[in-house]
Amino acid sequence: MTRIRVSTCFRGISAEFEVDSAGTASYHVGANPDSRSAETCRKNGVPMKHKARQVSENDFTFYDHILCMDEENLRDLKEMAPKKYTATLKMFGHYDPKGDRIIKDPYYGAQGGFDRNFAQCTRCTDAFLESLGYE
Repeated sequence: MTRIRVSTCFRGISAEFEVDSAGTASYHVGANPDSRSAETCRKNGVPMKHKARQVSENDFTFYDHILCMDEENLRDLKEMAPKKYTATLKMFGHYDPKGDRIIKDPYYGAQGGFDRNFAQCTRCTDAFLESLGYE
């Protein structure tokens, strides 16, 4: 999640975090970000150098938190998880102060959906970091 990476840099805590993004399906593995997503990040000063990848079994023990966008992703993650894992699995929208638990996939819509998605992820990132004790 690019937004978390940038937010930790702004707060001076980036050395404390390993941030990545991955999907539960393999549809776009190895692909560059969607051009609309890249445009939204560019407009907001967020660098994007990520290639799409799928969640791996190792992720469930390497990361402390795996945050997903909706209930279907959460269900998929729980099915993919090894029997013993240490990561906390939670919907990213759980942290949205506006109460929007689902972060809608903007892929099938227009540019505005990517802008709304970015704004929601920004709110969730700030609240997530605050829940960990970072102001």
